[in-house]
Amino acid sequence: MKVQLTGPDGEVETPWARPLGADQYELDNTPWFAYGLSWHDVIEAHAPAPGEFPEFVRVVRKSGYRTIRLILEPPADTAPESQAILDRLKELGCTYEGMNHRLIAVDIPPSVDLMTIRQFLITTEQEWEHADPEYDALFPGSGPAA
Repeated sequence: MKVQLTGPDGEVETPWARPLGADQYELDNTPWFAYGLSWHDVIEAHAPAPGEFPEFVRVVRKSGYRTIRLILEPPADTAPESQAILDRLKELGCTYEGMNHRLIAVDIPPSVDLMTIRQFLITTEQEWEHADPEYDALFPGSGPAA
């Protein structure tokens, strides 16, 4: 089944989710636009009408996974150096989903150190962002992300 998430700019996405009962769902995809959500998080969602996707209301339980979003330039299907970034993320214990070969959502399991992944992306000069947790939650009061 799918649930509806709405991003900060009104982008709508419908990731797969496993129904748990009582309007609770476990996310089975990584969100592309919504912030503060990760793979396997349990959310509450309500269907506005019969036959419509349940819409996100709140996070019930965090899974421990974290999410970053990566823009590979050049895309991984045309550039070995971009594919090498993805290969290294897998070696470090992450998984990922590609919207295409350029836009990548990276799942960081609870057992993998977020700062290690962050440092790897910084040193390889990739374009990326913290999606869950967001930069401000990791570094409160530090100003905009560098």
